[in-house]
Amino acid sequence: MASKDNDGKMTLEEAGRKGGQATAENHDKEFYQEIGRKGGEATAENHDKEFYQEIGRKGGEATAENHDKEFYQEIGEKGGEARSNQRKDD
Repeated sequence: MASKDNDGKMTLEEAGRKGGQATAENHDKEFYQEIGRKGGEATAENHDKEFYQEIGRKGGEATAENHDKEFYQEIGEKGGEARSNQRKDD
């Protein structure tokens, strides 16, 4: 339930949440996939290779700070299994 400030108006956060909920009720998965695709295309048109290298580096550093050796072993095993299954299907 939205609370009101002293003027009887919703906060910006409450209005955003309410709008997001209304949008979610009116649109399906394909809608969100389409806007995601369009956003990705727009980003690709506005940024170069170095941009993606930089965000990849930062993401890798953040992941390394938050996970231990076992995490990397687990995702490595999963990736190897997926690749092995992919080769079997080819």
